[in-house]
Amino acid sequence: MTQLKSIIVAERIAHLLSAYGVTEMFSQSLPSMVVLAAEDAGIRQITYRTENAAGTMADGFARISGKVGVVCAQNGPAATLLVPPLAEALKASIPVIALVQEVPRDQTDKNAFQEFDHQSLFASCTKWARTVRCAGRIDDYMRQAFTAATSGRPGPVALMLPADLLLEKIDATDIESCSLLGRYPLDRPCADTLRIEEAAKLLAEAELPLVVAGGGVHGAQACQELALLQELAHLPVATTMMGKGAINETHPLSLGLIGNVMGKGSIGKHTRAIVDKADVVFLIGNRTNQNGTDSWQVFPKTTPFIHLDIDGQEIGRNYHALRLQGDAKCTLGALIETLNNFDLAKRSEQRVALERMIAVARVSRASTSQPLITSNAIPIRPERIMAELDRLLPDNAIVCADASYSSVWVNSYLTAQRPGMRFLTPRGLAGLGWGLPLAMGAKLAAPDQPVVCLVGDGGFGHVWSELETLVREDIAVTILVLNNGTLGYQKDAEHVKFGRHTGACYFGTVDHAAVAAACACPSAIVKNPEDLEGTIQSALASNGPTLIDIQTDPAAYPPLTMFDGTLENARAADLKVA
Repeated sequence: MTQLKSIIVAERIAHLLSAYGVTEMFSQSLPSMVVLAAEDAGIRQITYRTENAAGTMADGFARISGKVGVVCAQNGPAATLLVPPLAEALKASIPVIALVQEVPRDQTDKNAFQEFDHQSLFASCTKWARTVRCAGRIDDYMRQAFTAATSGRPGPVALMLPADLLLEKIDATDIESCSLLGRYPLDRPCADTLRIEEAAKLLAEAELPLVVAGGGVHGAQACQELALLQELAHLPVATTMMGKGAINETHPLSLGLIGNVMGKGSIGKHTRAIVDKADVVFLIGNRTNQNGTDSWQVFPKTTPFIHLDIDGQEIGRNYHALRLQGDAKCTLGALIETLNNFDLAKRSEQRVALERMIAVARVSRASTSQPLITSNAIPIRPERIMAELDRLLPDNAIVCADASYSSVWVNSYLTAQRPGMRFLTPRGLAGLGWGLPLAMGAKLAAPDQPVVCLVGDGGFGHVWSELETLVREDIAVTILVLNNGTLGYQKDAEHVKFGRHTGACYFGTVDHAAVAAACACPSAIVKNPEDLEGTIQSALASNGPTLIDIQTDPAAYPPLTMFDGTLENARAADLKVA
């Protein structure tokens, strides 16, 4: 009888990670034995500076690669810093696995060094959290972790690994083929056939149906199916910010963004009439959250809804709807087949008039935006920066942004040139400081695609330290820092709500190019809009990390609906008092 080779648990974990298709991990040093074993197994370690950023790198990697992002951390304070990025991944439905070192089993509940109740810590920010206590169960727990992360509505999980368990010896049995567990979605259930027929009937017979695509379209890799549906049934399609890029925004039936970003300067300001007249709204992979619905005010009150989502709890959360619970790719494919059996003449007849309405809206928006996107003002208008970037980006570019104004500038002024173009913004919880690590993870997932990161100086201050990681790991991200010396959204929102703002909204002068230079990252400062094109072009062509510190107008604000007719009035009132 052949004796099985003995290996330690840490080695088994590394072998399982390889079997699940993991090729990169975001780690520092602990769990040390897991990191050592993973290196021996050929898994690249991306050594981060802070756990908060590392979890977000894993998130960005997962969003672009279609694979699980894996992050490692020490017990105690390091583990607590994983809470924010895991919470973002939970709300945004991104599969991230956190491997967290735990104190040795015989030291549990003895106040061991950095001992903490990790089970309770991660309960609120993961789909599934467990501690492995038995070495012989490691295969089971690893399989359960990957299954939890990738099945149903994807999301983060945490697996705690006691330090002594990692050194325990077990038999090295064969690992069954399981690479599918490392990709998402793991399963593709289709919605109920009768309900799909009912949805097809509603869409075919509607006077002015509207489709609103959310981030779930990207998660299900359903952009091509959505494009086919748009063309077949002659449907106008809008997106939420997380759904940005699900459709080609130059398509004659594309409405652009919807929600709280339909203020002055947006395309939504001019397509609002189409939204207001919708007699059926089809929500796809859409949480119907506050921002995506402009505080649940954007849709007509009596409009019937169809809602397709992998998570049954999201269907009907805020709008009573015809329920299509299932995978977006599979269900849209079935809906297309069903619609082929319907008479779509009504939809076809209405298309010409609808396209004309959208074309007029685009011309009107271009006319109102022209003075801003061509402005030569100093400090530089962000709209001008976006216009230059939009012209330079190829359709395979990936654009990442920090939360707050950066996300709105990107989503409102850059064009999704094809179905499936990616714009990554932290819209689950919208935490500051996540733009750069999202971009780093995205670039590692797609090394042959250009990745641009837009951040404000407020958000960027959270993650300066990762510039060293960027350079050391040679991650070719172009960073544009909108440097206006303020927390722009905070200042403007306080002004609208309270007629004044706190002193906490202002920063001292920071030379971000010098910060980058200290980390050996090539950098530049741009103060004149005429220098934007050449500087951005050079950065994109450099094939390496570059930071551009752009001096921007602190009075500029993106097209948020809440500021329409309110922010300027508040500022004018301030001037009168002064």
